[in-house]
Amino acid sequence: MVKVIGAGLGRTGTDSVKAALELLGFGPCHHMKELFANPSSIRGWLDAATGRQTDWHQLLAGYGSALDWPSASFWRELASAYPHARVLLTVRDPQRWYDSVADTLYRTRYQSTAEMPPALRARFEATPELQDQLALTERLIWQGLFAGRFSDRDFATGAYQAHLAAVRDAVPAPRLLEFEVTQGWEPLCAFLEVEVPDEPFPWLNTSADYTQRS
Repeated sequence: MVKVIGAGLGRTGTDSVKAALELLGFGPCHHMKELFANPSSIRGWLDAATGRQTDWHQLLAGYGSALDWPSASFWRELASAYPHARVLLTVRDPQRWYDSVADTLYRTRYQSTAEMPPALRARFEATPELQDQLALTERLIWQGLFAGRFSDRDFATGAYQAHLAAVRDAVPAPRLLEFEVTQGWEPLCAFLEVEVPDEPFPWLNTSADYTQRS
C-alpha cells in the first residue's frame, strides 16, 4: 500500500529520496527506473497518460511509495486513491533545476530508437515493451507539462513553478512536506514519524553521475 506520494518533478533529488524512503521502511519505492526494470508495466502508465481509467492500486501493487515521473504527473489522482498517504513535494531552485534537466533528461531525449546510441537501441529493440517508454515520456513530460517548449527556459521554469504552486494549493498543510534533499534526514523523518537513521542521508544521481553513465 502506497504511504508516501512524491509530487516533485524529476531532477529534484528523487533518486536520493527513493533510497531514503526505502531505508525508512516505505519501500519498495516506484521511480522512473522501475519502468526499465519492469517494462511490462509501462503500458499501464501510458494508458493513464492517454486518459484511460486506471486502477492505481493494481498499477502500484506492492509499492510503499511512489515518486519521480511518471507518478509525479498523477499526484492528484494518487492523493485521491490513497487518502491516508502523505504527500512529499521535493523542490529545488528553479534555475538549477532547469540546468540539471537540460544537461541530463533533455539532452538524452529520444523520440525514436533510430536516434539512440547503438547499445541503447539494441536494448529497446530487444524489449518491445520499452517502445512505450518513448511515447510515455514524450506525452507526459516534453509535450505535456512543457508543451513542446522545454528549450525556452522561462517557459519551462514557469511550468515548474506552476506545478509547485498547484501542489501547495491542493494538498492540506498537515499532509504535505516541501523538502529539499540538502535538508537531510530530520524534516523527512519528523514528517513520516520515524526515527532518524544512524547513517548519512543518501546523495545519488547527481548531474555528473548521469553524464558519466550516458
